[in-house]
Amino acid sequence: MRAPSPPWIGRAARWIARWRARLRPRSRLRRAAQIALAVAVAPWLLLTVVAALTPLPPALRAAEDRAVSTVLLDRHGTVLRELRAGDGARARWLPLDEAGDRIQRAILAAEDRRFARHPGVDPIAIARAAFQLAAERRVVSGASTITQQLARALVPRPRTVRGKLGEMALALRVEASLSKREILEQYMNRVAFGPGLRGVEAASRFYFDKPTADLSLAEAAALASMPRGPSLYDPRRGTGPLERRRNRVLDRMLAAGLAGEAEVARARAEPIALAPKGGGLGAPHLVHAVLGGALGDGAGPLRGRASAITLTIDRGLQREIEVLAQQTVRGLSDRDVGAAAVVVLENATGEILAYVGSHDIDDVAGLGHNDGVLALRQPGSALKPFVYELAMEQLGFTAATVLPDVELSFPTAGGSYAPRNYDGRFHGPVRLRDALASSYNVPAVWTAAALGPDRVLTRLRELGLSSLDGAPSHYGVAIALGDGEVRLLDLANAYATLARGGVHLPVRAVRAARAARAFGDEPAPSPGAAPERGARVLDAARARVIVDILADDKARLASFGAGSALELPFPVAAKTGTSKGFRDNLAVGFTPDVTVAVWVGNFDGSPMGGISGITGAGPLFRDAMLAAARVRPPRPFDPPDPDQIAEVEVCALSGMAPTGACPHRRRELLPRGDAAARSPCDMHEVVRVDRRNGLRAGACPDAVVEERVFERHDAELTAWARAAGRPIAPDEASPLCGALPGGDGAAGASGGRVRVAYPPDGARFVLDPSVNSLQAIRLRADVPPGVRRARFVLDGRPIEVGPPFALDWPLVAGAHRLRVEADGASAGEEIAFSVE
Repeated sequence: MRAPSPPWIGRAARWIARWRARLRPRSRLRRAAQIALAVAVAPWLLLTVVAALTPLPPALRAAEDRAVSTVLLDRHGTVLRELRAGDGARARWLPLDEAGDRIQRAILAAEDRRFARHPGVDPIAIARAAFQLAAERRVVSGASTITQQLARALVPRPRTVRGKLGEMALALRVEASLSKREILEQYMNRVAFGPGLRGVEAASRFYFDKPTADLSLAEAAALASMPRGPSLYDPRRGTGPLERRRNRVLDRMLAAGLAGEAEVARARAEPIALAPKGGGLGAPHLVHAVLGGALGDGAGPLRGRASAITLTIDRGLQREIEVLAQQTVRGLSDRDVGAAAVVVLENATGEILAYVGSHDIDDVAGLGHNDGVLALRQPGSALKPFVYELAMEQLGFTAATVLPDVELSFPTAGGSYAPRNYDGRFHGPVRLRDALASSYNVPAVWTAAALGPDRVLTRLRELGLSSLDGAPSHYGVAIALGDGEVRLLDLANAYATLARGGVHLPVRAVRAARAARAFGDEPAPSPGAAPERGARVLDAARARVIVDILADDKARLASFGAGSALELPFPVAAKTGTSKGFRDNLAVGFTPDVTVAVWVGNFDGSPMGGISGITGAGPLFRDAMLAAARVRPPRPFDPPDPDQIAEVEVCALSGMAPTGACPHRRRELLPRGDAAARSPCDMHEVVRVDRRNGLRAGACPDAVVEERVFERHDAELTAWARAAGRPIAPDEASPLCGALPGGDGAAGASGGRVRVAYPPDGARFVLDPSVNSLQAIRLRADVPPGVRRARFVLDGRPIEVGPPFALDWPLVAGAHRLRVEADGASAGEEIAFSVE
């Protein structure tokens, strides 16, 4: 028999039983809590494990992934833009220390107020978003942190549960590897802040044309709003949605203590004021041309070869001219103008100071992505100065040489070519100065014909117009009127050659380039070396005379009137050009220091509404030249070298040394040798006339005789002079007095030469079988004063004609020969033409 247990044992057993009964329900609660905790914690533990196994994106391991990016700076070292190789997006890396605090505060308020406290994923934000989704049955707010958005930018994933988990794992991995400041810097430089804009600095310069650090609080809040919907909040599509989103961000800044009440109130009242289009884009057409090696400046393609490129442009001038180009296109839109391009060169170096390839690179309808500085366009009359300078060198022309501006025809491969002036009129004998300054077409074509198209083309190619690569017969004499295609850049450099006194330099767009690290020890391109001395293409003295003509406002009054766009408050040598069908307008000119070239038209080649170079490109040229003058203050042209050029007096009509019969005289610049070899004027003659009837005096008594000055013209000008009512000496003697010497009562021929004025030698005519009516041409002759009767000798058969010495002749198939004869005048050369 067991001994009885001590009383305390029983009491202990009862105490334990009571406590076990009490603890049983608590243990169940603890187990449930443990299970719930495990369920809650397990996904995070799994996510942490996945994050640990997730590799850090190479972009974050590669020192900001900037090894193959290209930073472009202007000539003063101001950053224009940064491009990543391969995509060309507008981007520039901005260190966090240089961003300023406004944008950082705005981004934290807009995207992630607990950024400093969470590990990359915000459980509180996730719970809030889930609760709002359940309560509202729609997405009310997102839960993505700044780190998650960075992860999404680095490794895009589908918007699925699996994709979201991968994004969260990568966010945790990023947080474990980078500091919060590094993460914020990466976010600000890698996230889209607008269509085609990567990073806040690119957006700041694009939308507000200022560095991020200079943004106002309102502008910073507006940019911080963009990552939520880069296209939705794009202010170019309207500022309303962005302004509402900005104000919500400002309210969040106030609630989070990231901005004061007064500061937020001022920001909310500030309108969204975008920079004018073109501002801050970093000369996109020039950048593309430089990176692609399209300029032909010897540097070659720089894309991927350079990490930093210092361009020659001046950012302030570039931006001003971008805005001017846009204003011009808007102002001429009712005249069917859809595009404009401008280039500005520094004459001394050939460096590009401004380069606007189009008024707006983003204008899809206007084909703004095209580059009007490099596009091939017809230059119109802008080639005339080089034709005349060549004639001065090779034909002995001077600024005083008289050229014919009358109806003329020139043979071509396709028939005859009869040039016309822009004003539809002929001006008779014109001095070269007036012909060039007033841009008359006929004298220019006549000069090109005298030189020959082959010599003209050779000279133009020496000036760098290499796109004129066709045969001389392809262009013909119309090359003087720009019947070929050139680049605006090359044309500008040809004019800069004039400004340099005839010395040609290559155009330069790059001052310096630093080699990309990706190419190891490859030396950087070295276009920044000192410019070469250049090659002389034009005669210095004659080039200086051409400059004087182009800068002569008085000489162009006849065509352009007073106060034209080419008249500026400082000396400028300028020329305009208009292509056939009003498809291209050009204005090109220079001061001693800069050359400006402007093109206005349409990239699709459609015609404009009757706009000429003076009314289309001219005003933009004037504005661009005024802008360039603020960068390179204007100064007068150097006076002509007295050892090379003399200022002499010439007869205003003949351009020759004046005689007592010359009623008007002009001062003119001539090369020394030409000035010394001048002949006396032979276009004026003093004739005795009977004052009672104006006929030749003959044997009239001195009491009724007076001497009058008359004009004497070459055969090709005589018909014009008669039609224009010029003072030509009378042919007949006064019947009130005795006969003139010679006995026939009329003045004899002056001994000049007669010639066939039309058709030109070598002309080819084609009979149209579909035409039932008579097909004919008008034969015309030029005869000297005093000739009353002349003869066309056609295929050996004489046909008598009188004034105006023209004859309608029905076309007859076959080869024909024609000459003109007149008593008392030298016979002209026989010409040949054919009818098919």
